[in-house]
Amino acid sequence: MGQVVELPRRRKQAPNTENGKVPPRRQPNRATRTREYLTPEEVARMVVAAASGRHGSRDQALLTIMYRHGLRVSEAVSMRWDQVDLKAGLLHVNRLKNGVPSTHPLRGPEIRRLRQLKRDWSESPYLFVSERGGPMTASNVRKLVARTGQVAGLPFPTHPHMLRHACGFKLANDGHDTRALQHYLGHKNITHTVRYTELRADRFKNFWTD
Repeated sequence: MGQVVELPRRRKQAPNTENGKVPPRRQPNRATRTREYLTPEEVARMVVAAASGRHGSRDQALLTIMYRHGLRVSEAVSMRWDQVDLKAGLLHVNRLKNGVPSTHPLRGPEIRRLRQLKRDWSESPYLFVSERGGPMTASNVRKLVARTGQVAGLPFPTHPHMLRHACGFKLANDGHDTRALQHYLGHKNITHTVRYTELRADRFKNFWTD
């Protein structure tokens, strides 16, 4: 008989503990909120609430631009003034995650907030600037959105991507063409856009006629 070779036992990985306790698992989003988007009314409440912050005009501009143009937080904090044409009312949006860039029109509410932002933070090439003079970070924006949602009295925690989803659902509910909405949000694959049109409120309005 051949010699039996005893293999070394695999060492058990020590649990990631602190003070002898296993840290709690992160709760899924559905445990704290029933949906991942905001309604236009909720966004409006957050924009109003943002005025009470230390940098109210900057924060209001940030929430408005993120919502109206469906920006990811990384797209918002990297946005520069050379992407903005206030005279022509245009905003060039560079999409991340292999998204499709596009040029969006700017409307009155956005232009007014951006002009105020330009007056307040004229020395920076970036739109959204921190107190230290550099661009805001994604962490800055996440904390801002969470805090503003609380001040606005929303019954669930808020995060920046809810503004992008709010844009998609709002435009889909307004009846905009799915292909146009795809390019507006910068989706390379239209299947990411279809989820907004699938939940349009008017899809079922004629199911009952009494």
